[in-house]
Amino acid sequence: MKPIPSHLLACCAGLLPWFPVPLPAENWPNWRGPHWDGSSTETGLPTTFSASENVRWSVALPGEGASTPVIWGDSVFLTSALGTDGSVALCLDRKTGKEKWRKPFPGGAYDNRSNFASSSATTDGERVVFFFGNGPMACFDFEGRPLWSIDVTERYGDFAFQWTFSSSPVLDGGKLFFQVLQRNEVVHERGKDGAESYLLALDPQSGKEIYRHVRPSPARKESLEAYSTPVPFSLNGRRELLVSGGDVLTGHDPDTGRELWRWGTWNPEHREEWWRLVPSPVHGAGAILACGPKNAPIFAVKAGLSGNHEGTDGLVWASQPSKQVPITTDVATPLFYQGRFYVIDHGPTRSLSCIDPATGKVIYTRMTGSREKFEASPTGADGKIYLMNQLGDVFVVKAGDVYEELHQVAMGKSMKNISRASIAVSQGNLFIRTDTDLICVGKP
Repeated sequence: MKPIPSHLLACCAGLLPWFPVPLPAENWPNWRGPHWDGSSTETGLPTTFSASENVRWSVALPGEGASTPVIWGDSVFLTSALGTDGSVALCLDRKTGKEKWRKPFPGGAYDNRSNFASSSATTDGERVVFFFGNGPMACFDFEGRPLWSIDVTERYGDFAFQWTFSSSPVLDGGKLFFQVLQRNEVVHERGKDGAESYLLALDPQSGKEIYRHVRPSPARKESLEAYSTPVPFSLNGRRELLVSGGDVLTGHDPDTGRELWRWGTWNPEHREEWWRLVPSPVHGAGAILACGPKNAPIFAVKAGLSGNHEGTDGLVWASQPSKQVPITTDVATPLFYQGRFYVIDHGPTRSLSCIDPATGKVIYTRMTGSREKFEASPTGADGKIYLMNQLGDVFVVKAGDVYEELHQVAMGKSMKNISRASIAVSQGNLFIRTDTDLICVGKP
Protein backbone atom coordinates (compact mmCIF):
# COMPACT_ATOMS: atom_id res chain seq x y z
CA MET A 1 0.00 0.00 0.00
CA LYS A 2 1.37 3.40 -0.97
CA PRO A 3 1.69 5.95 1.83
CA ILE A 4 -0.72 8.88 1.74
CA PRO A 5 1.09 12.13 0.87
CA SER A 6 1.58 14.42 3.82
CA HIS A 7 -0.19 17.36 2.11
CA LEU A 8 -3.32 15.20 1.71
CA LEU A 9 -3.14 14.18 5.37
CA ALA A 10 -3.06 17.83 6.34
CA CYS A 11 -6.13 18.55 4.22
CA CYS A 12 -8.01 15.59 5.71
CA ALA A 13 -7.08 16.68 9.22
CA GLY A 14 -8.78 19.98 8.58
CA LEU A 15 -12.02 18.14 7.85
CA LEU A 16 -11.99 16.03 11.04
CA PRO A 17 -14.37 17.08 13.83
CA TRP A 18 -12.69 18.82 16.79
CA PHE A 19 -13.28 17.52 20.27
CA PRO A 20 -12.05 19.28 23.44
CA VAL A 21 -9.36 17.35 25.26
CA PRO A 22 -10.53 16.63 28.83
CA LEU A 23 -8.22 17.45 31.70
CA PRO A 24 -6.58 14.45 33.40
CA ALA A 25 -8.70 12.84 36.07
CA GLU A 26 -7.66 13.86 39.58
CA ASN A 27 -7.52 11.92 42.80
CA TRP A 28 -8.94 13.34 46.03
CA PRO A 29 -6.16 12.32 48.45
CA ASN A 30 -7.22 14.20 51.59
CA TRP A 31 -10.06 16.12 53.15
CA ARG A 32 -9.67 19.33 51.07
CA GLY A 33 -8.67 17.66 47.81
CA PRO A 34 -5.64 17.68 45.51
CA HIS A 35 -4.95 21.42 45.84
CA TRP A 36 -5.66 21.71 49.58
CA ASP A 37 -8.33 24.35 48.94
CA GLY A 38 -11.50 22.36 48.23
CA SER A 39 -11.16 22.53 44.44
CA SER A 40 -10.61 20.13 41.56
CA THR A 41 -9.73 20.75 37.88
CA GLU A 42 -12.05 17.95 36.73
CA THR A 43 -14.72 18.67 34.14
CA GLY A 44 -17.75 16.85 32.78
CA LEU A 45 -19.47 16.57 36.16
CA PRO A 46 -23.26 16.42 36.37
CA THR A 47 -25.23 19.54 37.14
CA THR A 48 -28.49 17.77 37.91
CA PHE A 49 -28.90 14.52 39.83
CA SER A 50 -31.01 12.92 42.51
CA ALA A 51 -31.09 9.72 44.55
CA SER A 52 -31.88 7.93 41.26
CA GLU A 53 -30.80 10.24 38.41
CA ASN A 54 -27.15 10.13 37.28
CA VAL A 55 -26.25 7.74 40.11
CA ARG A 56 -23.43 5.31 39.36
CA TRP A 57 -23.94 3.48 42.64
CA SER A 58 -25.18 3.98 46.17
CA VAL A 59 -24.19 1.93 49.19
CA ALA A 60 -25.47 1.89 52.75
CA LEU A 61 -22.67 2.65 55.20
CA PRO A 62 -22.28 0.60 58.38
CA GLY A 63 -22.52 3.65 60.61
CA GLU A 64 -22.45 7.41 60.97
CA GLY A 65 -19.41 9.61 60.42
CA ALA A 66 -18.35 13.05 59.19
CA SER A 67 -15.21 11.89 57.38
CA THR A 68 -15.01 13.02 53.75
CA PRO A 69 -14.43 10.24 51.20
CA VAL A 70 -10.79 10.04 50.06
CA ILE A 71 -10.22 8.63 46.57
CA TRP A 72 -7.12 7.37 44.80
CA GLY A 73 -7.38 5.36 41.59
CA ASP A 74 -10.03 2.70 42.10
CA SER A 75 -10.13 2.93 45.90
CA VAL A 76 -12.39 5.00 48.15
CA PHE A 77 -11.47 5.37 51.83
CA LEU A 78 -13.67 6.55 54.68
CA THR A 79 -14.65 5.74 58.28
CA SER A 80 -17.84 4.94 60.19
CA ALA A 81 -18.78 4.78 63.85
CA LEU A 82 -20.76 1.74 64.96
CA GLY A 83 -22.06 3.06 68.26
CA THR A 84 -20.99 0.94 71.21
CA ASP A 85 -19.41 -1.57 68.79
CA GLY A 86 -16.49 0.70 67.93
CA SER A 87 -15.53 2.20 64.58
CA VAL A 88 -14.34 0.92 61.21
CA ALA A 89 -12.04 2.03 58.43
CA LEU A 90 -13.43 1.16 54.99
CA CYS A 91 -12.07 0.70 51.49
CA LEU A 92 -14.64 0.59 48.67
CA ASP A 93 -14.26 -0.03 44.96
CA ARG A 94 -14.58 3.31 43.16
CA LYS A 95 -16.30 1.80 40.13
CA THR A 96 -18.94 -0.28 41.92
CA GLY A 97 -19.08 0.77 45.58
CA LYS A 98 -18.40 -2.83 46.58
CA GLU A 99 -16.54 -3.15 49.85
CA LYS A 100 -12.93 -4.25 49.38
CA TRP A 101 -11.99 -4.41 53.05
CA ARG A 102 -12.74 -3.03 56.48
CA LYS A 103 -10.71 -2.72 59.68
CA PRO A 104 -12.20 -2.51 63.19
CA PHE A 105 -11.15 0.09 65.78
CA PRO A 106 -12.18 0.48 69.42
CA GLY A 107 -14.54 3.26 70.43
CA GLY A 108 -17.48 4.50 68.38
CA ALA A 109 -20.24 6.30 70.27
CA TYR A 110 -19.46 9.58 71.98
CA ASP A 111 -22.42 11.97 72.19
CA ASN A 112 -25.50 12.90 70.19
CA ARG A 113 -23.59 15.53 68.16
CA SER A 114 -20.41 13.74 67.16
CA ASN A 115 -18.45 10.50 67.14
CA PHE A 116 -14.90 9.26 66.66
CA ALA A 117 -15.29 8.80 62.86
CA SER A 118 -15.07 12.50 61.98
CA SER A 119 -11.46 12.71 60.76
CA SER A 120 -10.82 12.03 57.07
CA ALA A 121 -8.19 9.61 55.85
CA THR A 122 -5.13 10.66 53.83
CA THR A 123 -3.22 8.82 51.11
CA ASP A 124 -0.16 9.26 48.91
CA GLY A 125 -1.11 6.52 46.45
CA GLU A 126 0.97 3.86 48.22
CA ARG A 127 -0.54 3.85 51.69
CA VAL A 128 -3.57 5.21 53.50
CA VAL A 129 -3.66 6.55 57.07
CA PHE A 130 -6.77 6.66 59.27
CA PHE A 131 -7.22 8.45 62.59
CA PHE A 132 -10.06 8.16 65.10
CA GLY A 133 -10.95 10.84 67.65
CA ASN A 134 -10.20 8.67 70.68
CA GLY A 135 -6.55 8.21 69.65
CA PRO A 136 -5.98 5.24 67.28
CA MET A 137 -4.01 5.94 64.10
CA ALA A 138 -3.21 3.19 61.58
CA CYS A 139 -1.59 2.84 58.18
CA PHE A 140 -2.47 0.23 55.53
CA ASP A 141 -1.48 -0.54 51.98
CA PHE A 142 -4.16 -0.51 49.31
CA GLU A 143 -4.79 -4.23 49.78
CA GLY A 144 -5.65 -3.67 53.43
CA ARG A 145 -2.42 -5.10 54.82
CA PRO A 146 -1.47 -3.32 58.07
CA LEU A 147 1.82 -1.41 57.92
CA TRP A 148 1.87 0.17 61.37
CA SER A 149 -0.42 1.52 64.08
CA ILE A 150 -0.12 3.73 67.15
CA ASP A 151 -2.41 5.28 69.73
CA VAL A 152 -1.68 9.02 69.86
CA THR A 153 -3.07 9.32 73.38
CA GLU A 154 -0.94 6.44 74.68
CA ARG A 155 2.18 7.91 73.13
CA TYR A 156 1.62 11.61 73.86
CA GLY A 157 -1.09 11.81 76.53
CA ASP A 158 -4.87 12.00 76.65
CA PHE A 159 -6.56 14.74 74.62
CA ALA A 160 -7.91 17.76 76.53
CA PHE A 161 -10.98 18.77 74.51
CA GLN A 162 -14.49 19.85 75.41
CA TRP A 163 -15.92 18.06 72.34
CA THR A 164 -14.85 15.12 70.19
CA PHE A 165 -11.39 15.70 68.73
CA SER A 166 -11.39 15.48 64.92
CA SER A 167 -8.34 16.94 63.17
CA SER A 168 -7.37 14.96 60.05
CA PRO A 169 -3.88 13.59 59.32
CA VAL A 170 -2.00 14.93 56.29
CA LEU A 171 0.49 13.16 54.01
CA ASP A 172 2.78 15.57 52.17
CA GLY A 173 6.40 15.61 51.06
CA GLY A 174 7.25 12.20 52.48
CA LYS A 175 5.96 13.00 55.97
CA LEU A 176 2.74 12.43 57.89
CA PHE A 177 1.59 15.55 59.74
CA PHE A 178 -0.89 15.78 62.58
CA GLN A 179 -1.80 18.59 64.96
CA VAL A 180 -3.17 18.56 68.49
CA LEU A 181 -4.20 22.05 69.63
CA GLN A 182 -5.79 21.44 73.01
CA ARG A 183 -6.63 22.90 76.39
CA ASN A 184 -3.90 23.16 79.03
CA GLU A 185 -6.11 21.86 81.82
CA VAL A 186 -8.34 18.90 82.59
CA VAL A 187 -11.75 19.09 80.90
CA HIS A 188 -14.53 16.52 81.46
CA GLU A 189 -11.96 14.31 83.21
CA ARG A 190 -9.81 14.26 80.07
CA GLY A 191 -6.30 15.63 79.58
CA LYS A 192 -4.08 17.05 82.27
CA ASP A 193 -3.06 20.37 83.74
CA GLY A 194 -0.18 21.82 81.73
CA ALA A 195 -0.99 19.82 78.58
CA GLU A 196 0.85 21.18 75.52
CA SER A 197 -0.41 21.85 72.03
CA TYR A 198 1.85 20.44 69.33
CA LEU A 199 2.50 19.74 65.66
CA LEU A 200 3.57 16.19 64.96
CA ALA A 201 5.53 14.74 62.03
CA LEU A 202 5.77 10.96 61.62
CA ASP A 203 7.55 8.68 59.18
CA PRO A 204 4.71 7.35 56.98
CA GLN A 205 6.59 4.08 56.42
CA SER A 206 6.97 3.21 60.09
CA GLY A 207 4.90 5.59 62.22
CA LYS A 208 8.05 6.65 64.09
CA GLU A 209 8.29 10.22 65.29
CA ILE A 210 10.32 12.64 63.19
CA TYR A 211 9.57 15.59 65.45
CA ARG A 212 7.05 16.92 67.92
CA HIS A 213 7.00 20.72 67.86
CA VAL A 214 5.31 22.43 70.81
CA ARG A 215 3.07 25.30 69.65
CA PRO A 216 2.42 27.79 72.47
CA SER A 217 -0.62 30.05 72.48
CA PRO A 218 -1.89 32.99 74.55
CA ALA A 219 -5.48 31.71 74.36
CA ARG A 220 -7.39 30.54 77.41
CA LYS A 221 -9.69 27.62 78.22
CA GLU A 222 -11.76 26.38 75.25
CA SER A 223 -10.18 28.98 72.95
CA LEU A 224 -7.04 26.83 73.04
CA GLU A 225 -8.93 24.00 71.32
CA ALA A 226 -8.92 23.62 67.53
CA TYR A 227 -10.52 21.00 65.30
CA SER A 228 -8.81 22.34 62.19
CA THR A 229 -6.35 20.44 59.98
CA PRO A 230 -2.84 21.60 58.95
CA VAL A 231 -2.65 22.72 55.31
CA PRO A 232 0.49 22.48 53.11
CA PHE A 233 1.30 25.64 51.18
CA SER A 234 4.07 26.81 48.83
CA LEU A 235 5.13 30.33 47.84
CA ASN A 236 8.28 31.32 45.97
CA GLY A 237 9.85 27.92 46.59
CA ARG A 238 9.16 27.92 50.34
CA ARG A 239 7.00 25.07 51.60
CA GLU A 240 4.98 25.66 54.76
CA LEU A 241 2.39 24.05 56.96
CA LEU A 242 -0.44 26.41 57.87
CA VAL A 243 -1.91 25.86 61.34
CA SER A 244 -4.91 27.72 62.72
CA GLY A 245 -6.07 27.64 66.33
CA GLY A 246 -5.41 28.96 69.81
CA ASP A 247 -6.39 32.48 68.63
CA VAL A 248 -3.50 32.62 66.10
CA LEU A 249 -2.50 31.54 62.58
CA THR A 250 1.02 30.18 62.13
CA GLY A 251 3.26 28.96 59.31
CA HIS A 252 5.74 26.13 60.00
CA ASP A 253 8.78 24.63 58.32
CA PRO A 254 7.60 21.11 57.43
CA ASP A 255 11.12 19.69 57.81
CA THR A 256 11.53 20.77 61.43
CA GLY A 257 8.18 22.11 62.64
CA ARG A 258 9.89 25.42 63.41
CA GLU A 259 7.53 28.38 63.39
CA LEU A 260 8.30 30.67 60.45
CA TRP A 261 5.69 33.30 61.22
CA ARG A 262 2.68 34.05 63.37
CA TRP A 263 -0.33 36.32 62.99
CA GLY A 264 -3.00 37.05 65.58
CA THR A 265 -5.53 37.52 66.76
CA TRP A 266 -9.27 37.23 66.08
CA ASN A 267 -9.71 37.35 69.85
CA PRO A 268 -8.48 40.79 71.02
CA GLU A 269 -6.87 40.73 74.44
CA HIS A 270 -7.82 37.02 74.48
CA ARG A 271 -10.88 37.92 76.52
CA GLU A 272 -13.19 35.32 75.00
CA GLU A 273 -12.54 31.94 76.64
CA TRP A 274 -15.08 29.85 74.69
CA TRP A 275 -13.94 30.26 71.07
CA ARG A 276 -12.91 26.77 69.97
CA LEU A 277 -11.87 26.86 66.31
CA VAL A 278 -13.13 24.49 63.59
CA PRO A 279 -12.34 25.91 60.09
CA SER A 280 -8.92 25.14 58.62
CA PRO A 281 -6.79 27.75 56.83
CA VAL A 282 -7.27 28.18 53.09
CA HIS A 283 -4.90 29.96 50.72
CA GLY A 284 -5.40 31.64 47.38
CA ALA A 285 -4.07 34.57 45.30
CA GLY A 286 -1.49 35.60 47.90
CA ALA A 287 -3.87 35.53 50.87
CA ILE A 288 -4.40 33.03 53.68
CA LEU A 289 -7.76 33.02 55.40
CA ALA A 290 -8.11 32.59 59.15
CA CYS A 291 -11.75 32.27 60.22
CA GLY A 292 -12.71 33.46 63.65
CA PRO A 293 -15.49 31.39 65.30
CA LYS A 294 -19.04 32.22 66.36
CA ASN A 295 -19.77 35.24 64.12
CA ALA A 296 -16.24 36.64 64.33
CA PRO A 297 -14.71 38.11 61.15
CA ILE A 298 -12.65 36.31 58.53
CA PHE A 299 -9.09 37.61 58.29
CA ALA A 300 -6.98 37.52 55.12
CA VAL A 301 -3.30 37.34 56.10
CA LYS A 302 -0.57 38.15 53.58
CA ALA A 303 1.22 35.02 52.34
CA GLY A 304 5.00 34.81 52.72
CA LEU A 305 5.36 36.49 56.11
CA SER A 306 8.24 36.05 58.54
CA GLY A 307 8.31 36.75 62.26
CA ASN A 308 5.44 37.84 64.51
CA HIS A 309 2.55 40.03 63.38
CA GLU A 310 -0.64 41.24 64.99
CA GLY A 311 -3.52 43.59 64.31
CA THR A 312 -3.33 45.15 60.85
CA ASP A 313 0.36 44.25 60.52
CA GLY A 314 0.52 41.51 57.91
CA LEU A 315 -3.22 41.73 57.25
CA VAL A 316 -4.62 42.14 53.72
CA TRP A 317 -8.25 42.62 54.78
CA ALA A 318 -10.84 41.54 57.32
CA SER A 319 -14.56 40.98 56.85
CA GLN A 320 -17.14 42.95 58.75
CA PRO A 321 -19.97 40.52 59.44
CA SER A 322 -23.49 41.89 59.77
CA LYS A 323 -27.01 40.51 59.49
CA GLN A 324 -27.16 41.75 55.90
CA VAL A 325 -23.65 40.61 54.89
CA PRO A 326 -22.70 37.68 57.18
CA ILE A 327 -19.14 37.06 55.99
CA THR A 328 -18.33 34.60 58.74
CA THR A 329 -18.16 30.84 59.22
CA ASP A 330 -18.21 28.81 62.39
CA VAL A 331 -17.54 25.30 61.06
CA ALA A 332 -17.18 25.08 57.26
CA THR A 333 -13.78 25.89 55.76
CA PRO A 334 -14.03 28.38 52.85
CA LEU A 335 -13.33 27.33 49.26
CA PHE A 336 -10.81 28.94 46.89
CA TYR A 337 -11.80 28.33 43.28
CA GLN A 338 -11.09 30.10 39.99
CA GLY A 339 -9.65 33.17 41.67
CA ARG A 340 -12.39 33.65 44.27
CA PHE A 341 -13.05 32.72 47.89
CA TYR A 342 -16.46 31.24 48.64
CA VAL A 343 -17.74 31.37 52.23
CA ILE A 344 -20.86 29.60 53.48
CA ASP A 345 -22.47 31.17 56.53
CA HIS A 346 -23.38 28.86 59.40
CA GLY A 347 -26.00 31.21 60.82
CA PRO A 348 -29.69 31.79 60.15
CA THR A 349 -29.17 33.35 56.69
CA ARG A 350 -27.41 30.18 55.37
CA SER A 351 -25.95 32.36 52.65
CA LEU A 352 -23.10 31.91 50.19
CA SER A 353 -20.65 34.77 49.62
CA CYS A 354 -18.18 35.28 46.78
CA ILE A 355 -15.14 37.37 47.75
CA ASP A 356 -12.28 38.99 45.86
CA PRO A 357 -9.11 37.63 47.57
CA ALA A 358 -7.02 40.74 46.86
CA THR A 359 -9.33 43.32 48.39
CA GLY A 360 -11.92 41.47 50.44
CA LYS A 361 -14.66 43.04 48.30
CA VAL A 362 -17.89 41.10 48.66
CA ILE A 363 -18.92 40.36 45.08
CA TYR A 364 -22.21 38.88 46.23
CA THR A 365 -23.96 37.41 49.25
CA ARG A 366 -27.06 35.35 48.53
CA MET A 367 -29.30 33.28 50.79
CA THR A 368 -29.44 29.66 49.66
CA GLY A 369 -32.89 28.94 51.05
CA SER A 370 -31.49 25.95 52.93
CA ARG A 371 -33.73 24.27 55.52
CA GLU A 372 -30.74 23.59 57.77
CA LYS A 373 -27.30 25.03 58.42
CA PHE A 374 -24.12 24.06 56.59
CA GLU A 375 -21.20 22.37 58.34
CA ALA A 376 -19.76 20.52 55.33
CA SER A 377 -17.18 22.63 53.50
CA PRO A 378 -17.94 23.75 49.91
CA THR A 379 -16.34 22.05 46.89
CA GLY A 380 -15.47 23.66 43.54
CA ALA A 381 -15.16 21.79 40.22
CA ASP A 382 -16.29 22.01 36.58
CA GLY A 383 -17.31 25.66 36.96
CA LYS A 384 -19.68 24.81 39.81
CA ILE A 385 -19.84 25.11 43.59
CA TYR A 386 -21.26 22.07 45.42
CA LEU A 387 -22.75 22.60 48.88
CA MET A 388 -24.47 20.22 51.29
CA ASN A 389 -26.36 21.06 54.46
CA GLN A 390 -26.77 18.89 57.55
CA LEU A 391 -29.91 17.25 56.20
CA GLY A 392 -28.07 16.05 53.10
CA ASP A 393 -29.67 18.64 50.78
CA VAL A 394 -27.21 19.40 47.96
CA PHE A 395 -27.03 22.78 46.23
CA VAL A 396 -25.22 23.35 42.92
CA VAL A 397 -24.29 26.97 42.22
CA LYS A 398 -22.55 28.38 39.16
CA ALA A 399 -19.02 29.57 39.93
CA GLY A 400 -18.30 33.20 39.11
CA ASP A 401 -19.26 36.70 40.08
CA VAL A 402 -23.02 36.28 39.59
CA TYR A 403 -24.99 33.97 41.87
CA GLU A 404 -26.98 31.41 39.92
CA GLU A 405 -28.42 28.30 41.48
CA LEU A 406 -28.27 25.44 38.99
CA HIS A 407 -29.76 22.63 41.04
CA GLN A 408 -31.10 21.72 44.47
CA VAL A 409 -31.92 18.20 45.61
CA ALA A 410 -32.49 16.25 48.83
CA MET A 411 -30.05 13.34 49.04
CA GLY A 412 -30.41 12.45 52.73
CA LYS A 413 -32.85 9.81 53.91
CA SER A 414 -33.64 10.92 57.46
CA MET A 415 -34.18 14.19 59.23
CA LYS A 416 -31.08 13.69 61.38
CA ASN A 417 -28.76 16.69 61.15
CA ILE A 418 -25.57 14.69 60.73
CA SER A 419 -24.46 15.21 57.11
CA ARG A 420 -21.14 17.01 57.59
CA ALA A 421 -18.77 15.39 55.07
CA SER A 422 -17.59 17.55 52.19
CA ILE A 423 -18.44 16.41 48.66
CA ALA A 424 -15.38 14.85 47.00
CA VAL A 425 -14.59 14.87 43.27
CA SER A 426 -12.57 12.24 41.42
CA GLN A 427 -12.46 10.36 38.11
CA GLY A 428 -15.47 12.25 36.72
CA ASN A 429 -17.69 11.55 39.73
CA LEU A 430 -19.08 13.26 42.80
CA PHE A 431 -18.88 11.32 46.05
CA ILE A 432 -21.65 12.42 48.41
CA ARG A 433 -21.79 11.10 51.96
CA THR A 434 -25.20 11.54 53.54
CA ASP A 435 -26.63 10.44 56.88
CA THR A 436 -26.82 6.78 55.80
CA ASP A 437 -25.21 6.28 52.37
CA LEU A 438 -22.25 6.99 50.16
CA ILE A 439 -23.52 7.97 46.71
CA CYS A 440 -21.38 8.08 43.57
CA VAL A 441 -22.85 10.55 41.07
CA GLY A 442 -21.66 10.86 37.46
CA LYS A 443 -22.88 11.26 33.92
CA PRO A 444 -23.74 8.01 32.13
